[in-house]
Amino acid sequence: MSYHELFVSQSNVFSGFQKPFDKADYIILGVPFDVTSTYRTGARFGPNAIRQASLNIETYSFRTDIDVEELQLHDSGDLHVSTDTEKTLERLELVIKDILETGKTPVTIGGEHTITLGVMKGLGNKTSKTALVSFDAHLDLRDEFMGLKLSHTTFMRRLNEEVKPAKILEVGTRAVCKEELDYAEKAGIEFFTAQQIRTEGTERIAKKLREKLARYKNVYLSVDMDILDPAYAPAVQNPEPEGLKTHTLLDILRNICDNRVIGFDVVEVTPHYDHGTSAIQAAKTIFEILCYLEKTKERR
Repeated sequence: MSYHELFVSQSNVFSGFQKPFDKADYIILGVPFDVTSTYRTGARFGPNAIRQASLNIETYSFRTDIDVEELQLHDSGDLHVSTDTEKTLERLELVIKDILETGKTPVTIGGEHTITLGVMKGLGNKTSKTALVSFDAHLDLRDEFMGLKLSHTTFMRRLNEEVKPAKILEVGTRAVCKEELDYAEKAGIEFFTAQQIRTEGTERIAKKLREKLARYKNVYLSVDMDILDPAYAPAVQNPEPEGLKTHTLLDILRNICDNRVIGFDVVEVTPHYDHGTSAIQAAKTIFEILCYLEKTKERR
């Protein structure tokens, strides 16, 4: 080993524990993109803020008895984004295909929620057998918003029309318009509202999700950090009151993470709207999902 390899390393690697790409199980990919943002911009700074937070919080998970230090992680850095949304999504699609073809699990850090469309396109022929579970305050099912057909407010509708996953389930919904409700009913897109989660309880909602996911071969998870109440994650692009508490989100995720999960993303942190709290929440969420997925390997 050379001195360069021994004493020099990239300082802002997610979790601080870097394995070579070929030996890794999980590939971290940042997508610093927020071109279509319509309220609070800045999610392009999310990936590096979340990386920094991940270096400064503890890595052990009490829920799983697993430490992130034990996982085989590789942080590939950030996608080379463009101001052209479609071009950025095309690049992301190609990179995700590359990662999946090596048999590894992509972990994508945004960036605005539109990037999930690019990731899902990257699933290729797996898409028709994949259920997408999106944790988000919003349905993102508008046909058009502020003159854009492709944006963070419309991407889920485009995803349903163009990618056609086997199922779309949305969790934590609390901010919609009538157009989205009508489209969701017509398209068979089911959602669980934040109010429903509080009323019925975490365990019951998790059970319903497991039942709905039981028939699908693959599961993809997408976590928009505005799923949390602004009291817990104030620095997001479109905060909405009456959100979930952190433990509620993590407990639901724990109940649906199994060996069918082929990837996940965490998006919409806009770090300059707080003093690091939201980035810490995002890093913790990624840690816990990774540990949940690793735990499933022990059950095989």
